[in-house]
Amino acid sequence: MPGIVGIISYRPSAECQDLVKSMVASMKHEPIYASGTYAAPEMGVYGGWVAHESSFAARQVFFNERKDIALLFSGECFVDPGTGAELKGKGHELGEAAGSWLVHFYEEQGDRFFEKLNGLFSGLLIDKRRNRAFLFNDRYGVERIYFCETKDTTYFASEAKALLRILPELRAFDGEGVAQFFTYGCTLEWRTLFRGVQLLPGGSAWSFKGGDCHKRKYFSPKTWEAQPALSVESFESEFQEIFKRILPRYFESGSKIGISLTGGLDTRMIMACRRKAAEQPICYTFSGENGQTLDDRLAARVAKVCGLDYRLLRLGNDFFTDFTSHVDRTVYATDGCFGVLGAHEIYLNRQARQLAPVRLTGNYGSEVLRGVSTFKPLGLSPDLFNPEFGPSLPFSTRSVASDNEHPVTSAAFREVPWNLFGSLAAGRSQVTFRTPYLDNKIVALAYQLPGTLDASPLPAVKLVKDNAPFLYTIPTDMGEMGKTHGIACPLRRFYSKVTFKLDCLNNEGFSQWLSPFDPLFQGLASSLNIVGLHKYLHYRSWFRRELAGYVEDVLTDTRTQQSPFWNPDFLEKMAKEHIRGRKNYVREINAVLTVEAIDRLLLSEMPREVSADRQEPIEVVA
Repeated sequence: MPGIVGIISYRPSAECQDLVKSMVASMKHEPIYASGTYAAPEMGVYGGWVAHESSFAARQVFFNERKDIALLFSGECFVDPGTGAELKGKGHELGEAAGSWLVHFYEEQGDRFFEKLNGLFSGLLIDKRRNRAFLFNDRYGVERIYFCETKDTTYFASEAKALLRILPELRAFDGEGVAQFFTYGCTLEWRTLFRGVQLLPGGSAWSFKGGDCHKRKYFSPKTWEAQPALSVESFESEFQEIFKRILPRYFESGSKIGISLTGGLDTRMIMACRRKAAEQPICYTFSGENGQTLDDRLAARVAKVCGLDYRLLRLGNDFFTDFTSHVDRTVYATDGCFGVLGAHEIYLNRQARQLAPVRLTGNYGSEVLRGVSTFKPLGLSPDLFNPEFGPSLPFSTRSVASDNEHPVTSAAFREVPWNLFGSLAAGRSQVTFRTPYLDNKIVALAYQLPGTLDASPLPAVKLVKDNAPFLYTIPTDMGEMGKTHGIACPLRRFYSKVTFKLDCLNNEGFSQWLSPFDPLFQGLASSLNIVGLHKYLHYRSWFRRELAGYVEDVLTDTRTQQSPFWNPDFLEKMAKEHIRGRKNYVREINAVLTVEAIDRLLLSEMPREVSADRQEPIEVVA
């Protein structure tokens, strides 16, 4: 996955530069990546970067004219027109000029530079004039920075594997991090899966000078929480004005843009407010090996009425025949944040990159604007765990968010950077990822949603109807909008919601005590044509058929059986009962297979070989 690495230390320069090269090499796990290094030995600062070869970040290192300020950057950044005269008309250009513009923006803003940035990003800024370096990230912490501190050195990287590569003592599981992973499917706060490795909190701007580190946060969500709620009319008016104003920046690119189109409201809003440009984007939808979901059908209709080219990107037979390598690639690229149940993500995004290297999505719109959440305890069977390890697990049924936490804070600052990071990291390894729903302006406004509109689709529906009536006539996958009127509207919405829940139930299966009824329910769902209506990923069924051999091999392997986490007697029983359809252990199987891959790829087998066909990094020494 593209990102930055670095060491801040007054240890011997040659040693630090060699370590940075090794860190960069660990992150060059795709041939489509460019990379480079930069060193300011007199300041004890050593950095490196990896980027998609056609992206904005591939043109770094960025300097000012005197080259006494340097910037290593990952992700993308936007600043609103009107922020100041310093924009000089270059706020949304991509390329080396935009990178240099960011450096000039820092010169004019000083330490306020960080709070002015907007986007998903991380960076290392070296200011030789002030003999100071800054390590910073976006306010949500979505562009991750892993770090490890010793008494005389700070190591950091966008991927944990870069730290594991050069520091063997870190190659062990963190007990609390693993317990959180088994309970919630991710680690919480700024903890990781690895001993001694932490995450830089979102909205951080750490400064380093003369061996000292000053840690500060330039942003807190409490700033937005303090805003007053708007009236319904004011909110809807503000929402439309801001959305239409910020959206064009997400379409500006020196590379082809692809719109990851679904049948939902969030991509529909993007299509409704999209301005026509000289080069039209291409639309596509991810889908299964056969059949068509509602997303497939509705997205094709939307693209057609908008006059845009549309493709359906499917899982092929090779996804199943080469499943082991897809799992390993996913676990390695995401540092274990996405596992077996996410093995499709890189596979499909690789197809998307062939169409367009930039992927514009409606991701996180439902979380930020309508409070939709999937962040809850997994409920893994206690029988899965070794009796000596099991008691350390917080088998909690509570929500992750506290009762008094603002729902937008929970979504933007908890769910997205923690629970949903794995999918983002996997996709971002292949494409430049963009979504307007984490734009600072949109998230800030979401805090002002009036209580009467909580969880309501009405602002989104009104935006589509007001700006693209021809798209309003096409219903969403949840039955919103459409040509029908009167009683047909609520009936359509009811049907959509019921079939969605039934398809999810068919896909994920019943709880253990109801699992004997699975075959009966599957037959009913199939006869009603519900199977695959909303969902195209069927891992529960795949683990019983196409992937049964893989599941059984890993769960009965000696290495897996000897893990300190598992109850070995239960592993073999679990494999047999799931494959035969007696019980539903899809989440337990995912946990075991994912942890096995993390242990094998990131702890026991480090360092991994880097392909010889990858280009050597560019070196810049100040």
